[in-house]
Amino acid sequence: MNNSSNRVLELQEELNELGDPVIAEHSQRYFKTGPGEYGEGDVFIGVRVPVVRSVGKRFRDLSPDEIYELAQSPLHEHRLCAVQILANQFKRSRHREQQEELFHLLLTLVTEERVNNWDLVDTSAPYVGSYLLQIKDYQALLSSLARSENLWERRTAVMLTGGLIRLDVFEPTLTLCRDLLGDPHDLIHKATGWMLREIGRRDRGVLRRFLDEYATVMPRTMLRYAIEHLDATERAHYLALKSLLA
Repeated sequence: MNNSSNRVLELQEELNELGDPVIAEHSQRYFKTGPGEYGEGDVFIGVRVPVVRSVGKRFRDLSPDEIYELAQSPLHEHRLCAVQILANQFKRSRHREQQEELFHLLLTLVTEERVNNWDLVDTSAPYVGSYLLQIKDYQALLSSLARSENLWERRTAVMLTGGLIRLDVFEPTLTLCRDLLGDPHDLIHKATGWMLREIGRRDRGVLRRFLDEYATVMPRTMLRYAIEHLDATERAHYLALKSLLA
C-alpha cells in the first residue's frame, strides 16, 4: 500500500473509532437516506461535524490525490472530511495554481456524485467560489451546472456564488436565482433564498429590487429565506405580495 493510501486509511480509521450508532441512526433520517429520498443509500457512522473537522485538521496537508481518494469512501463522514480539508486548503492558499486545482477537484467530486448531499456542498462550494473570477466565462459554467438534472450540481452552482457575494459580486447569484425560480426541489429554493439573504446582508437595496420584481413568483421557501433579516413590516409586505397569487 502506498503512502497516500496509508494516510487516508489512518484518517478513516480514526473517524471510524469515533462513530456512534445512535448519532448515525439520527443522521440517516435527517439527511433523507431512505428509498426515494434525496440522500438515498448514503451511510453514516455517527460522527458529529465538529469532531470530523477536528480530525481533518490533523490531516490538513493531504494531497489532492489523497483528498480524492478519501472522497471515494461510501461513508458520509469520510467524504465530509475530504471536502472540509479541500475547502480549508483553498482558504489558506495564496497560489492561484493550487486554488485552480482544488476548485476543479471539487467540481470533479460533484459531477462524479461523491459530493452528494447538501452538507457536503455547503461545506465546500461557498469557500472555493471566489475562484470563479479567474475563469473567463464563469457564468457559462454556473449556468451549465444549474441546468443539470443532478440536484447537487444545481445546488453547487448556487452555493459557489457565495464566494462572489463576499467580494460584493452579486449578479451571478441574481442570474441563477432568476433561472431557478421554477426549480422543483425545496433544497434549491433554500439555497437560492439563502444566497439572496446574504446579498441583503451586504446591500439591502439589491435584495429589495429583486424582491420587488420576483416576490410574487418566488417559491415560498425561497422567499422566506430571502426576507429572514428584513424587519417585520417588510417581511409582511413581501409575503402579502406572494399571497396575492397564492
